[in-house]
Amino acid sequence: MAGHSKWANIQHRKGRQDAARSKLFSKLSKEITVAAKMGDPDPEKNPRLRLAVKEAKTNSVPKDVIERAIKKSSAGEGDDYEEIRYEGYGPNGVAVIVEAMTDNRNRTASNVRSIFSKNGGNLGETGSVGFMFERKGEVAYGVDVGDADTVLMAAIEAGAEDVESSEQGHLIWCQDTDLNDVSNALETELGESQSTKLIWKPTTTTELDLEGMQKLMKLIDALEDDDDVQRVTANFEASDEIMDQL
Repeated sequence: MAGHSKWANIQHRKGRQDAARSKLFSKLSKEITVAAKMGDPDPEKNPRLRLAVKEAKTNSVPKDVIERAIKKSSAGEGDDYEEIRYEGYGPNGVAVIVEAMTDNRNRTASNVRSIFSKNGGNLGETGSVGFMFERKGEVAYGVDVGDADTVLMAAIEAGAEDVESSEQGHLIWCQDTDLNDVSNALETELGESQSTKLIWKPTTTTELDLEGMQKLMKLIDALEDDDDVQRVTANFEASDEIMDQL
């Protein structure tokens, strides 16, 4: 269950940077509303909602904002959002998956296609890059919860598949359908996680130099700035030295 993944370290680091975005609360609230509409408004009875609320709390979303998002769904208020996944290629052939929630499919598709075109990428058909990723559950912990062996044992007991421990913290992966159970078990052993979410984990990566990373980050930032885009994943790899220069 051990192994090194530069991609995981980069994603973990970038995730903390993304938390500073002004639009983050809105995106997390939208996920809460959609999750509550799709199932029970009680997080304890709705695994997806529980994970959405947990992610919101991790990113310091105020309690009243979370409660308002749940109430909005219960009252049948707000727009009906459709979940859409877009796939394409960024600069240097990097595979990119864009997850969106929209109340206007045509608007979102047009915006996403335009952003790809303006930033050296190409929007492809569904499935064009998806085969380079696996849908996984990911639970992140800080270094303060324990050493690598402690986290590894907890992960094995919880039913996880893989673990990576580094100076940035611990990343634990599991089957997407097991995320709720695994995260609950880990919480019992290690306490509250830094992040618990479903991700697209690359099975292959493309290594980039500084110029390539700058071009890719420009594309990713533009996509993430779109109100309809919830999350962007790319299968890039770069050295720590290059990441520090961004």
